[in-house]
Amino acid sequence: MSFKHIATVAVVLAGSVLAGSVLASQTAFAQAVECGEIQKTLQARKDLVAKANSASNSKKKMTPQEACALFGKLQNNGSEGMKWITANKEWCSIPDSFAEGFKADHLKVGGIRTKICGIAAQAAKMEAQGRAQAQNGGGGGGLLGGPGLTGAMKMPQGAL
Repeated sequence: MSFKHIATVAVVLAGSVLAGSVLASQTAFAQAVECGEIQKTLQARKDLVAKANSASNSKKKMTPQEACALFGKLQNNGSEGMKWITANKEWCSIPDSFAEGFKADHLKVGGIRTKICGIAAQAAKMEAQGRAQAQNGGGGGGLLGGPGLTGAMKMPQGAL
C-alpha cells in the first residue's frame, strides 16, 4: 500500500468519523431539544398552581365557575404531561419517581376538579332556579327562600 493510498484511507476514515460525530451530536441535540419540551408544560403547570394558590389566599375568592375552569386547565395540562412522559420516558431517561409523582398529582387534580365543577354546576342550577322563580312572580320571597307569609294574622283573644 502506498503512502498516497494510506492518506486517502485516513481522509475517508476521518471524514466518516467526523460525519459520525456530527450525526451523534445532532442526535444528542435532537434528544436535548425533545427532552426539554416538557419544561413548557411544567412551567405552565407551575403558573396555574400559583394562580390557584394566590386566589385561595386573596380576599376576593374565585367563583365556583372560575375555579372549575382553572382546574380544567390544570387537568388538561396534566393530561398533556402524562402523554409526553409516557411517550418519552425511555428516550429522555425520566425517573420512575418523577413519572409516578406527576401521575399521582394529575389524579389528585382530577378529583378536585370533579368536586369543584360539581359545586359550580349546583350553583348555576340554583341561580337559574332563582331567576326563574323571580320571573314567574316567585311568591313573597320569604326569609328562607319560601313563598313567605300571606294573609292576615289575628291576635289571640283573652288574657295573655
